[in-house]
Amino acid sequence: MEQIAFKMQLHPGQAAKYGRRHDAIWSELSGLLRDVGIRDYSIYLDEETGILFAVLRRVLDHRMEQLPREEIMQRWWQPMADIMVTLPDGSPRVTPLQSMFHLD
Repeated sequence: MEQIAFKMQLHPGQAAKYGRRHDAIWSELSGLLRDVGIRDYSIYLDEETGILFAVLRRVLDHRMEQLPREEIMQRWWQPMADIMVTLPDGSPRVTPLQSMFHLD
């Protein structure tokens, strides 16, 4: 397993909406994330800045790179685009974070 972390940015005042949407995540999307090799995925919010901090574990032969081409992923991004910073294709702007310490 490989662990990665990244950050994303919510628009001001959108934290509650973001939380509600993830509380009702589609089973098809959860299944897709598992199918491409994602495990143990968590997203945290810094309420002062609106920065989302995500950490996930993925299998070494993951296929995360195929997610942007998946119809279910594209459908999920559409209603998220109004509450967070996104790229022209609708995907969230993701900034990878460098690992500085890990205690196993």
